[in-house]
Amino acid sequence: MSAEVTGRKIGDVILDVKNITLRFGGVKALTDISFDVREHEVRAIIGPNGAGKSSMLNCINGVYAPQEGAITLRGQTFAHMNSRQVAELGVARTFQNLALFKGMSVIDNIMSGRNLRMKTNILQQAFRNPWFGAAEKEETEHREFVEKIIDFLEIQAWRKTPVGRLPYGLQKRVDLGRALAMEPQVLLLDEPMAGMNVEEKQDMSRFILDVNDEYGTTIVLIEHDMGVVMDISDRVVVLDYGKKIGDGTPLEVRSNPEVISAYLGAGH
Repeated sequence: MSAEVTGRKIGDVILDVKNITLRFGGVKALTDISFDVREHEVRAIIGPNGAGKSSMLNCINGVYAPQEGAITLRGQTFAHMNSRQVAELGVARTFQNLALFKGMSVIDNIMSGRNLRMKTNILQQAFRNPWFGAAEKEETEHREFVEKIIDFLEIQAWRKTPVGRLPYGLQKRVDLGRALAMEPQVLLLDEPMAGMNVEEKQDMSRFILDVNDEYGTTIVLIEHDMGVVMDISDRVVVLDYGKKIGDGTPLEVRSNPEVISAYLGAGH
């Protein structure tokens, strides 16, 4: 469902990727990639395995430093910024391979996403007595925020369960919750539905659209399921062998001969 169907109001450009080239030794992972992301939209990045999709996300959130090009985020242009700086500008990310704390509970995993928002220091958090009342008050406020996310994602029944004991689909939901705990303006989702069954994909699609609608969060996602991409995206950029071969609405991309040949026609 694109913006034309949902009535979603798309704003101005919040993220502008310009001429990004990324090399690993003599191998080019990305070659002169440019695209933009508008506020409140769901922007998909698709392409066959090895197309450079995750590398592109890694450039946006500061994991990789491209050799050429620049990224403008909320009006601030940078050739490279570290992950913490990007997070402080309002960008959160989930990962294709879950990076959760498997022995910790659902609520504690999601709480870890609040670290950037905490003003009291570690010493104040460690000693909770009248002298350190600010830390206790702050933690209570953060836990209340996290409980709202748990309700939103419908995982109340597992809030105290160690994440490692949860089914894969629920772990993916916890990963989304931890990213939401950062209160991002831009949320990067790296294959949020990988390994899920049909019902789990439907649930995750619903949550992504709800995040976009209720939180007003701009979404950039990598996804292999073309049905999902066509259903929930406003615009799609297509990569193949590190080059951009398509960019437009789902309908435009789906009818692009180069995309059909390189991606859709390849059985992906």
